[in-house]
Amino acid sequence: MRTDSSSRRNELPTSGAHPEPPEQQNSTAKRTHPSGTVAGVLLMISTVALGLTAGLLFTFGMAVMPGLAATDDHTYVTAMQSFNDTIQSNWALAVLFVGVLPATVAAAVLDYRSGRGAAARWAAYATVLYLVALLVTAGFNIPMNSDLAAAGNPSTMTDFAIVDRFKTSWVAANALRAALCAVALGCLTRALVLHGRSTATTGRVEGSRQTDR
Repeated sequence: MRTDSSSRRNELPTSGAHPEPPEQQNSTAKRTHPSGTVAGVLLMISTVALGLTAGLLFTFGMAVMPGLAATDDHTYVTAMQSFNDTIQSNWALAVLFVGVLPATVAAAVLDYRSGRGAAARWAAYATVLYLVALLVTAGFNIPMNSDLAAAGNPSTMTDFAIVDRFKTSWVAANALRAALCAVALGCLTRALVLHGRSTATTGRVEGSRQTDR
């Protein structure tokens, strides 16, 4: 009987060994999961890129288009054709405008995989909103830009009806996509805050656990 008791005593945890509670184990997993670090970087990149995109669309809606509306039709067409040519030939703007979507999708997936469900959810909201903004651009703004380019040299144009379409339909579509981008930017900012808060919280938990040891 004494031998059995001694064996059981030897099987007991030694002093100083403290099993981690499940919540601490989950927190440590969040902090050390490599996808969480990548998600944070992608969230920062997406937030900056989307902020620049929203700012560009907002500037067009609030300053450029009203300013052009005060000019004559010839000047309006000349300026818009020049703007469109510049934007379409600028690879940096193309990467900025298109790259937000895959970066945000990747951030949402990686945050979800690393256990940051709240941040992933807000990143997903931003993804949907920005996708709608891209669809508005593809369905309204780009076709009208193509029509304007096909109109030819403004100095030889006789029908400027397209200007009226730009002043109404193009401007309205731009306002819609600017609003969508602004709301998406808010969602991304929220996702970034939640991601950082989760990382900071798990860092404190890990630090406390190390102190207890």
